[in-house]
Amino acid sequence: METTTMNKVYKVFPGGKFKVLTFSYDDGKIEDRRLVKLFNKFNLKATFNLNTGIIDPAIRIPQEEWPELYKGHDIAVHTFTHPTMIRLNDYNALREILDDKDNLEKIFKRPIYGLAYPNGSYDNRIVDIAKSVGIKYARVTNDKYAATKAAEAYAANADGPMLIGDENGFSMPEDYMCWVPTCHHNHNLIDFGKKFMALTKKQYLYMMYVWGHSYEFDRDNNWYVIEEFCKMIGGREDIWYATNAEVCHYLMAVKQVHTSVDEKLLFNGSGQDIYLIRNGENILLHPGELQRIHSPESHGKLRKIVL
Repeated sequence: METTTMNKVYKVFPGGKFKVLTFSYDDGKIEDRRLVKLFNKFNLKATFNLNTGIIDPAIRIPQEEWPELYKGHDIAVHTFTHPTMIRLNDYNALREILDDKDNLEKIFKRPIYGLAYPNGSYDNRIVDIAKSVGIKYARVTNDKYAATKAAEAYAANADGPMLIGDENGFSMPEDYMCWVPTCHHNHNLIDFGKKFMALTKKQYLYMMYVWGHSYEFDRDNNWYVIEEFCKMIGGREDIWYATNAEVCHYLMAVKQVHTSVDEKLLFNGSGQDIYLIRNGENILLHPGELQRIHSPESHGKLRKIVL
């Protein structure tokens, strides 16, 4: 009986990496200065979610300081005045997102298409309003911490081995408009980081997404947590360090890679470089590039695409 060879093409992150780390911090409080300095020290990238309608120099960073302070990171909408969105009518909800977006774009001189829901408040109506003004991704305030701990407890008491599909909270987003982080920095950050670093199965993509507010480190007297985490996880060859927008843009772009049935023809229909691995070989596809993969085997291939 003739056997066939599984011919696997995996879509990976830039540089052939299979793990990505991203951060999201809200409100633009003065403690962001220390946090940005820490991220920069270890070459980490974050998205900072800002309100342009709240001016309070005593606790918030002046807007004229924003472009220089947040250089190298990304910016997202956090609404104009930080209301509980589901309590607003359609018009006011629209204005909160649109006015903040417009102001941020004028300050940073580039399109802004991310959002963090203030107070974690959103529903399908708010999602639709956000989409209508060009928002492509939006972070919620709940995270995977509770579900992960429950799954771990269940697995520990199970009679036999149990597979947890996303390797304990490191899955790709199911819905970019309801983007659920891995953990708040007060939710076992170091333990999550160690588990993330230990992941080795390159047939999967993993994401660790940390969120919070920088002022919480002063309030809780625990700057040592984020400092230890950054020192531990920075500078690793197997991790792509990216902003929320970079992650979203790349994962959307990889959906525009098309392959022939035998996977010898690969076409990148997106506008950015896409990285693939085929049978252990790294492949770089440039925007609009059609690439033919030469192989000594030309018969009996089975198509297997892993997203």
